[in-house]
Amino acid sequence: MSFSIGEFSELVGIPSSTLRFYEKEGLITPDRNKNNLRTYSEEDANWLKFLLHLKGAGLSVEELKQYTIWRAAGDSTISERLNMLKEKKVVLEQEIESLQKNLDTVFRKIGIYEEKVSKLDV
Repeated sequence: MSFSIGEFSELVGIPSSTLRFYEKEGLITPDRNKNNLRTYSEEDANWLKFLLHLKGAGLSVEELKQYTIWRAAGDSTISERLNMLKEKKVVLEQEIESLQKNLDTVFRKIGIYEEKVSKLDV
């Protein structure tokens, strides 16, 4: 099944302008129909969803471009992709640890305030 840019935009939840930007950056490469209009496939949707997860994990557009280049090069670049993902994993784990400390602080403060409020109500 193929999708027009508008249909694909709705399917993946990304504006058409962003899809065109991603194409310009080489992150996605839609086919073109006989009228030279972009057409997208289910495979394009799966790839884009994966890229969006990587973007959500903090990869920059430049890193996404590099990953895309390595993917296109095939299995000979698996170690490079693996290293990139491992490095990002370390950063994400550090961010999660920091966020957990912040959340713990907020929970402690909430507990203190709830205790004070309950004493005021007595």
